[in-house]
Amino acid sequence: MRLPRMVTVLAAALALSLPALSPAAASPDASGATGASGASGASGAERDPVAEAKKLATVGLTGANDWSCKPTPAHPRPLILAHGTLANGHVWAKTAPHYKSAGYCVFSLDYGKGGGVLSLVGGGTAPVAQSARQFGVFVDGVLAATGAKKVDVVGHSQGGMMPRQYMKFEGGQSKVHTLVGLGPSNHGSQSPIVSGLLKDQPWLAALLNLIGGVVSDVTCPACGDQMAGSPFLQKLNAGGDTLPGVSYTVIASRYDTGVTPYNGQYLKGPGVTNILMQDVCPWNFATHSNLDEDPLALRLALNALDPEHAVKPSC
Repeated sequence: MRLPRMVTVLAAALALSLPALSPAAASPDASGATGASGASGASGAERDPVAEAKKLATVGLTGANDWSCKPTPAHPRPLILAHGTLANGHVWAKTAPHYKSAGYCVFSLDYGKGGGVLSLVGGGTAPVAQSARQFGVFVDGVLAATGAKKVDVVGHSQGGMMPRQYMKFEGGQSKVHTLVGLGPSNHGSQSPIVSGLLKDQPWLAALLNLIGGVVSDVTCPACGDQMAGSPFLQKLNAGGDTLPGVSYTVIASRYDTGVTPYNGQYLKGPGVTNILMQDVCPWNFATHSNLDEDPLALRLALNALDPEHAVKPSC
């Protein structure tokens, strides 16, 4: 997770946003509806999956969301990029063009927009199960637009774990071929999720401390979901970490302070490859917040997506 540089906007909007911090305003409705940014209320017969997916697509991200793109025989599956907590799809600004130049049809979504002041910072704060349903809407639209049968996914932090919820509980197992997680919160964090994520971003930590009381599970249900031992994670990981027919790669950094300990990011089961970046390049010092743009993480992700044409990383 890397937070958008929005200090001026956030500070100016505080007075208008504070009334939205009540639990009632911050909580999703009981039906799990995703509103304007998620699934439509239209019946299945009327629903246009591409139009619904476009509502979630990251706007203005170079290299992504070309809805006319058709996969090639070399890369027959479109690639979806999923951001982490308190972020949006623009965290892929540096890497989306690289995935595109590698030959992929690249798509990126903004999911999990919650309420309160944190909504001014980014998404990924709604309950993870709700975000997984939004992710499913996006996958369906990408498949419909491209004509592909499955997608590949590269996700950062929550974005590397949330698709597992989609695959296990939202019917997505048959629609995902490869899931690559960059610092994914697969088994949660032993440290408070928000404070851990902000350790390498002290300017924003100071700002959130200044406004006080807004960083809580009331306004960030996904933060509670990602704590080690949470009911959400217990249910997600019950019966094993993986599902048949899906290839999983976890790319972790020893210097990750956002999801701790870093080896809690690893998965166990068939079809899993766990990679510690420092085992590949000992002098790599990637932190949690820059895994989505680190050159080594990018190379390792590209290798996981196309192992038959893997390129030795340059350190």
